Amino acid sequence: MILPGGPHRVYLATRPVDFRKGHAGLSLIVQEVLGHDPFSGAVFVFRSKRGDAMKCLVWDQTGLVLIYKKLEGGAFRWPTPADGTIRLSPAQFSALFEGIDWRAVRAERRPRPTRAG
Repeated sequence: MILPGGPHRVYLATRPVDFRKGHAGLSLIVQEVLGHDPFSGAVFVFRSKRGDAMKCLVWDQTGLVLIYKKLEGGAFRWPTPADGTIRLSPAQFSALFEGIDWRAVRAERRPRPTRAG
């Protein structure tokens, strides 16, 4: 099952897309506009023009899965529209999916251990 916080690579398309597009239209955008493979298993996140809805597209090894979420009474926090994608960490994607400002989510960096035990 595809859930926020999972082990997937997540790419956020920064430009709004036509939300009438379905599986085929969005996978074509992934391939031709964003330059990624829509069948790689990565999650591709698209925003609506108003910013209150998102669509997530992912290949799960059996077919394309399309997830649609619309916030009631608010809008998602999106980056400034530009060409390309932004790679999100699982924590950032989880925050975005919940309607929280994902830009405030930072991973705590810990030094690499020098020895076991």
